[in-house]
Amino acid sequence: MSANVPGSGSVPCRFAHYFVICGIDTETGLEPDELAGENFDQSPLRRTFKSKVLAHFPENIEWNPFDQDAVNMLCMPKGLSFRTQVDNRDPQFHSYLITREDGTRTYGFVLTFYEEVTSKQICTAMQTLYQMHHAEHAGSVCASSSCSMDSLASSTDEGDATSLSKLHCCSSYDISRDTLYASKAICLITPLPFMQACRKYLYQLHQAVTSQQPPPLPLESYIHNILYEVPLPPPGRSLKFHGVYEPIVCQRPSINELPLADYPLRHVFELLGVENLVQVFTCVLLEMQVLLYSQDYQRLMTVAEGITALLFPFQWQHVYVPILPASLLHFLDAPVPYLMGLQSKEGTDRSKLELPQEANLCFVDIDNHYIELPEDFPQFPNKLEFIQEISEVLLVFGIPPEGSLHCSESATQLKNLALNDLVNDKKNGNLPGDTLAVFEMLQGNATLERLQALAKRTGVSVGQVDGLRSSSFKEKETRLQCDEEELRNAMLNVQIREVFAHRFTQMFADYEAFVIQSAQDLESWLTNREQMQNFDKASFLSDQPEPYLPFLSHFIETQMFATFIDNKIMSQWEDKDPMLRVFDSRIEKMRMYNVRIPNLRSSIYQKCTILKESTQSIEQRLMKIDHAAIHPHLLDMKIGQGRYEQGFFPNLQSDVLASGPTNNNRWVNRTASTQRRKDRLRQHSDHIGLDNDLREKYMQEARSIGKNLRQPKLSDLSPAVIAQTNWKFVEGLLKECRMKTKRMLVEKMGHEAVELGHGEANITGLEENTLIASLCDLLERIWSHGLQVKQGKSALWSHLLQYQEREEKLEPPAESPVSLGPERRKSETGLSMPLLRVSLIQDMRHIQNISEIKTDVGRARAWIRLSLEKKVLSQHFKQLFSNQALTKKLYKRYAFLRCEEEKEQFLYHLLSLNAVDYFCFTNVFTTIIIPYRAVIIPIKKLSNAITTSNPWICVSGELGDSGVMQIPKNVLEMTFECQNLGKLTTAQIGHDNSGILAKWLVDCVMVRNEISGHTYKFPCGRWLGKGIDDGSLERILIGELIIPCTDEELGKQCRTPPQQRSPTQIRRLSITSLGGRNNKLNAAQIQEAVGEAVNNIVKHFHKPEKERGSLTILLCGENGLVSALEQFFYHGFKSSRIFQKNVFIWDFVEKAAAFFESGDQIEEAETGVESLRPTSKIFCQYATAINVTPRNIGKDGKFQLLVCLGARDHLLPQWIPLLVECPLITRMYEEQALLRDRMAVNSVIRVLQTVQEFSITLESSLVKGIDL
Repeated sequence: MSANVPGSGSVPCRFAHYFVICGIDTETGLEPDELAGENFDQSPLRRTFKSKVLAHFPENIEWNPFDQDAVNMLCMPKGLSFRTQVDNRDPQFHSYLITREDGTRTYGFVLTFYEEVTSKQICTAMQTLYQMHHAEHAGSVCASSSCSMDSLASSTDEGDATSLSKLHCCSSYDISRDTLYASKAICLITPLPFMQACRKYLYQLHQAVTSQQPPPLPLESYIHNILYEVPLPPPGRSLKFHGVYEPIVCQRPSINELPLADYPLRHVFELLGVENLVQVFTCVLLEMQVLLYSQDYQRLMTVAEGITALLFPFQWQHVYVPILPASLLHFLDAPVPYLMGLQSKEGTDRSKLELPQEANLCFVDIDNHYIELPEDFPQFPNKLEFIQEISEVLLVFGIPPEGSLHCSESATQLKNLALNDLVNDKKNGNLPGDTLAVFEMLQGNATLERLQALAKRTGVSVGQVDGLRSSSFKEKETRLQCDEEELRNAMLNVQIREVFAHRFTQMFADYEAFVIQSAQDLESWLTNREQMQNFDKASFLSDQPEPYLPFLSHFIETQMFATFIDNKIMSQWEDKDPMLRVFDSRIEKMRMYNVRIPNLRSSIYQKCTILKESTQSIEQRLMKIDHAAIHPHLLDMKIGQGRYEQGFFPNLQSDVLASGPTNNNRWVNRTASTQRRKDRLRQHSDHIGLDNDLREKYMQEARSIGKNLRQPKLSDLSPAVIAQTNWKFVEGLLKECRMKTKRMLVEKMGHEAVELGHGEANITGLEENTLIASLCDLLERIWSHGLQVKQGKSALWSHLLQYQEREEKLEPPAESPVSLGPERRKSETGLSMPLLRVSLIQDMRHIQNISEIKTDVGRARAWIRLSLEKKVLSQHFKQLFSNQALTKKLYKRYAFLRCEEEKEQFLYHLLSLNAVDYFCFTNVFTTIIIPYRAVIIPIKKLSNAITTSNPWICVSGELGDSGVMQIPKNVLEMTFECQNLGKLTTAQIGHDNSGILAKWLVDCVMVRNEISGHTYKFPCGRWLGKGIDDGSLERILIGELIIPCTDEELGKQCRTPPQQRSPTQIRRLSITSLGGRNNKLNAAQIQEAVGEAVNNIVKHFHKPEKERGSLTILLCGENGLVSALEQFFYHGFKSSRIFQKNVFIWDFVEKAAAFFESGDQIEEAETGVESLRPTSKIFCQYATAINVTPRNIGKDGKFQLLVCLGARDHLLPQWIPLLVECPLITRMYEEQALLRDRMAVNSVIRVLQTVQEFSITLESSLVKGIDL
């Protein structure tokens, strides 16, 4: 029947949409529930059987169609269960929700109770099943133990807390002796989660069925009343309606308050404790896979709803199934973020739980107060202060922050609300020990609450129970319209949620400044949504306090944050999302009261200051009820209908429950203005009451924004539907891969363009690391999809291990090695770096040899990072897929890795990452031992290929140095192991000048990281030896990374000057030889070079600390400061002498220092120098320290050291005028020299002063042996 019957036109406005009864269908009898994965070794009483929806009213509602399969599955997730008179048959309450495709939700509230089976046919069937069961197990010693274990294992199917001793005697059923009971469920389906009100209503209905006196009216009257005559309370109002025995109160927050959340957070904190809850909450924020695990359905729902309520202003965007029915366990295979709840069986150990993927899983064992977190997990900002603030709120309400329900495995029932009161009062010291003992004895008894309610109605005193209440609530008792417990839970909920909301208000107070509003209209925005950048992530992160970055950099990549920003952008064209509106108004308020200086973010923790006010509106609504619904009344029923039989839920009369009243509902007949106001409010209330067009539009937007599948289809479990769902997963994974690789590529290329001088950087190392971690997570999810059998926590590493095992059984050539670069890197000497053979297996061995990595998930991530750094990730995967037999063995037909076309596209997307350079392995695994290979390449044509002296080398990188290592004589190649040096920066090379062939002309040094394959070239082109060149016995060479390429290009590369390298002989010759004068730079070019070198240093310090490259290159590299100042000092320098050795700048520096040290000469000199006396002393001190160093660094090396030390100690601008004033300048420099041009000198001094504000730290390889 359609919803368009009289009285039901205002469906979205009604409190409840459906009333449902589920149970045993006496006509079809006992049908085993195969989908629940039953074990037929269990005794028949412990098996589960198929349940049916026996009745539901009304027949259908157009806006919320009745989904029979889904409702049946969620009302009785484990199917029907049976009990006998010796079993515990207390009613059990649980709730569930169904998420529709557009993200809107419908809530179900279920009371499951046991009803005597009157059907002879079913009792006989059960007796027969028992006889068969006993026959099968006859004579076996383990039969009895197996039965008792079966009954133990499933005693918790409905969450019993029965003592184990009772269970031993219930493993049989005798039709003549035992009474058989079957489970039945009554359920209310509502548009909003009024959990407390629905719970009370269902308990009252059940009480009416089981009490000795029939209810005042037939049950149809109460059900008709809640379906058709009780409206939703309007936002900001409270409503009283009537159950069978007592009035029930519910209230709804106004549109300016936090959204409705009726599940008591008290229970969530008691179950998990604050610390665990904050960790799980962080996992949910970062969109990991979160699996809740408990024997009790209501616990699963309470924890799931509690955590999602704390997300405000964000909303969970992925698969959300707080109760996963047994028949849907294959959904744990979903390769997407999810928040699901799984019912545990007593005695089932966590280790026996086979989950398809655990690499990114947060496992929450609610009953045992235990959580397992994913690896590489960033902490929530200010976590300790945050936990402290939450704990303070909990303590006010008498809840211990560490949680109080440490449940043993056999005690599984949630404590009664009444008992909770007592336990908490005990903690507050309000309860004497003996009273508590009495109540602890009663804690398994679900009738306690009903006894209290009955006593209250009849006015009978219940001793000390009334005295247990805390004084603050006594004052309110006279005015309260609901029970204390409810008010306390509501107040606690609001205060805890305010603390969480306040954290986000603080963290994202300036988020609007970073939203990029680029589209002209909604249509063009929706069309180009995927291509558009909506939020300036890099600028936002650069504005945040350092400790927040690990968390925030991950969080702003999530779908929930993207949707939040999308809602913000869409709000310029249509009504604001309700949660966004509340959040924005809070930020406005905070700005008004607390005028924050923009962009000065501090990590100082600020507590929430509005806790007291936040609960006032709820208190007011519960003190003074705004609306009362029509009382239940007699319906127009036929004579004989509505008969009452104690203990049996009646067959309801469908004719009176099929439709609502026609004209007596005063809620329908309100004035037009009230209706219009209600319509406006309704627009804001969780999309309730959206008309079909608007709803369709929202669904279109939801799809276009690219949200994942939110909820598995519960109603149709045909193979075709399951295949279609898996196909959606495959498409989603491929799309996610495309988006992630594209983002990594664009961001990284943007960054490299900046390093080349184009535009602004828009990616930080932190952001890059986040993107790579996100890629690792995606690859793990792809490898977990459609697994036949789970092998370990990391599906990817498990696949790799099996591949390795198979390949190693074959001959070594089957490894199909891949060479990085050509066979030999030839130089002029014919010496070269030997070939590095790279293969998937070899890279696995590298990872397996790293003892610091302890887990499979860690190994898989390290392997991905290494492959990405070596630019072989796509190639390795192609090699892995080449073993098709293995892939078929490991994966089901629908798995992503068995979809050939998608796999090809996937490899293509990963191949695109080879276009950029990553150091994601080297920069992350900083403490591991790495083997390096070094080759020294001399210039044979001009010198000896070998030397008789004892050569040595020391290699330095961003993370440390190798120490001095002796090179075996006449061996120009060596390997050494040391802790990861990071990106290599310098190599010091030298010898002791012994023997007759001591002089050595070195072309370059090559060093290779044998794990990552990165090869660095350190150009030299200078002599090492006394009496030749500048007399240096050691040189500091600056490294450059060689890009692997073709033979031809590599040949060229050895001869063309690269971007950054050590200054070579070629340049020195052009400066110091007569023949090279024509090639010299002119004065303007030299000044420009000095300006450019200083400018690069300034830019270096303006980058975030973690993003800065090597300062050594900027000081000593080819276009560095030393090189530029050398050219400045060589301009007009009389360096060449006929029949004499060449003169170097250091000769001039030495003579100047000697001049300044001789006091007599200074007195004879002009008075101008007198004022420079303090500077001259320092200058002489530095020159002497460099001269007496035990290192044999040669004259050019000494000048390099002087410039570096002068830059470090901010002395260069003082030293240059000193040298200009020295009378020796006229003898050693020509008239037109730059050093004798006052304007040029002043210009250089001004340029050098710009680096005075920066703290320059020199690499230890540069200043070794200098004592200052």
